[in-house]
Amino acid sequence: MSLRFEAIRNLSNEPNEAHGGTSKITAIFGENVFTLNTARQYLSDEAYKSLLTSTKGGKRIDRSVANQISNGLRAWAESKGVTHFTHWFQPLTGTTAEKHDSFFTIKSDGTPIEEFDGAALIQQEPDASSFPSGGLRATFEARGYTAWDPSSPAFVMEIGQGKTLCIPTIFVSYTGESLDYKAPLLKALESLNKAAVDVCNYFDKNVTKVTATLGWEQEYFVIDEALANARPDLVQCGRTVFGAAPAKGQQLEDHYFGSIPERVYAFMRDYEAESYKLGIPLRTRHNEVAPAQFECAPIFEEVSVAVDHNALLMDIMDRVARRHKLRVLMHEKPFAGINGSGKHNNWSMATDTGVNLLAPGKTPKTNLMFLTFFVNTIKAVHDYSDLVRASIASAGNDHRLGANEAPPAIISVFVGQYLSKVLDEIESRVNNKFDEQDEAILKLDIHRSIPELMLDNTDRNRTSPFAFTGNKFEFRAVGSAANCSNAMTVLNSIMAETLKNFKKDVDALIEKGDKKEVAIMQVIQKSIVDSKKVLFEGDGYSDEWHHEAERRGLPNVRTTPLALDAMVTKKAKHLFESNHVYTHSELEARHEIELEKYIKKVQIEARIMGDLAINHILPTAIGYQNELLENINGLKTAGLPEGSYKSQLAILKEVSEHIQVIYEKVNAMVEARKIVNNMTDTRTKAIAYCSQVKEVFFDEIRYHVDKLEHLVNDDNWTLPKYREILFLR
Repeated sequence: MSLRFEAIRNLSNEPNEAHGGTSKITAIFGENVFTLNTARQYLSDEAYKSLLTSTKGGKRIDRSVANQISNGLRAWAESKGVTHFTHWFQPLTGTTAEKHDSFFTIKSDGTPIEEFDGAALIQQEPDASSFPSGGLRATFEARGYTAWDPSSPAFVMEIGQGKTLCIPTIFVSYTGESLDYKAPLLKALESLNKAAVDVCNYFDKNVTKVTATLGWEQEYFVIDEALANARPDLVQCGRTVFGAAPAKGQQLEDHYFGSIPERVYAFMRDYEAESYKLGIPLRTRHNEVAPAQFECAPIFEEVSVAVDHNALLMDIMDRVARRHKLRVLMHEKPFAGINGSGKHNNWSMATDTGVNLLAPGKTPKTNLMFLTFFVNTIKAVHDYSDLVRASIASAGNDHRLGANEAPPAIISVFVGQYLSKVLDEIESRVNNKFDEQDEAILKLDIHRSIPELMLDNTDRNRTSPFAFTGNKFEFRAVGSAANCSNAMTVLNSIMAETLKNFKKDVDALIEKGDKKEVAIMQVIQKSIVDSKKVLFEGDGYSDEWHHEAERRGLPNVRTTPLALDAMVTKKAKHLFESNHVYTHSELEARHEIELEKYIKKVQIEARIMGDLAINHILPTAIGYQNELLENINGLKTAGLPEGSYKSQLAILKEVSEHIQVIYEKVNAMVEARKIVNNMTDTRTKAIAYCSQVKEVFFDEIRYHVDKLEHLVNDDNWTLPKYREILFLR
């Protein structure tokens, strides 16, 4: 019996008992997190104040106090049954990493003790050459460091019966270059903070800190474990490289917000309970549009913590799913013909005075502040649209962008009809200029117009990659499997640079004698004019928009190797270096890493396609071919006329043609890969894997395999079909 039919036969709809229990969320929320409240109980006043200052103010912790903090952390962790600790970090593999060390040690006199000193808290040394480094580290240059990031709280991870104290860290090379997602993000957030505070002080001198906030929406698929294991492409690639469309997909639109299947519901309750213990503030769960697709979303948090929580959640979901004999698929496009999965990044900025900078206020002054940050965000996306596109580029996301309700690769901004009119009104002021006599009217106009903007006055546009949704911008183009840091580092960096330039322009006008409000509006008006072409309110899928975007000069970079070029332009290098986010060498290294990642993923998919085609598909099709021949020959031997087996001959001919094309194309793909593999330049190799392997062979081989799936006897087909994977659980 094939794995396919064994999986179907053994499929159980009975859910595992959820481990979440019936406790109130508030009773377990954050119980495995070393929060400041917990720290108050375990630390001396000196140590607590040092940790508080570091967490809230970004101040470096004195090593003399680190021992006190580490002892408090160990005492807290041991009270929960923890025996080991790890520096938890996010290398450029796209997953999290950890190396566990025990508190146990032996003193020089042979006495066994438990200890955790400040040095071990602050710094550890993983092997830097074993992680992607883009040439920054060679095999013989292995030293690298993880360094404690106090802005994100320590936590206890429970895996089965084991518990580990996890210390969130950044990861840098021996020579100081960042080798992870977190370090550049923290630098970008600090740059945004400084630039945004300077601009906020035009309106409120009491603002001393601006924090970027993030609320991600995580889409994912859940399928049966045995069915997934029977698909080598799902095991190796996270997506199906073959699979004919089922009779029913998502065309009835009956899955979205539908009743959650009981087995999936038990899984959800379980991973939510683990998430709550780790302080992840999940708020929403529901069925997504595609069959077997779901979504969860938390309450907004500071960006750095939100990024950590999302990385944690993906790990938790994978582990908990296996406990329930399920598999979670985070790939952006695991199944053809239905919706892919994104990770919508809802981003805003908040002041330490309690103001959301992307929410309209109730006074002329606060509305002018809203307009300032709103328009500057649009301008940032306009000026750096190529970097915004590069920030979400990946082999998986290339399959998703522009298909089945995912935004296209063309970066545009949606703000809704109401705000579009506000921007048009500002743009078309008399003489396109504001003066002192106009100032009072200006204030009244802003006061009269913008407070009418409520959350439901801004429509949603599912085809927009970057949409204003009431009091935040929703970056919809981020892929499901991505680390949020990549997109957030770029977005916060370009916003910081745009705000710095805005302040420079406003200050120049003030120095010339313009009043502050008039100077601000003059620069806002110019920014609206300069960035107008990036605004689009219509259907991002339409051919008309693609033609219109080309006319406007908006780039449409469909593939990752070309999209990544934006990372190493002079403009990008100046942006990141001037904001102290990436050095030149770090940027070049990340470009190299992303290209290598693309090459390897397409290479793996090509190898899986070849393996499945030659070892699964063709033997099955040839077996069916023989059955048809046997049937035809039997009918001939019985003396029946040719017309009686005309249909069998037609099927045989069609099957034979598909077999021949698949065999020829797979062999041609292997030869094409050999040529590409001999290329030494990484960029050239990545482009070649895209244009000479993926684009030439993937769709054509798939077309003929999927045709065979419809023709070959179902009893002989070894791979689970879409109708089974998507609907049996």
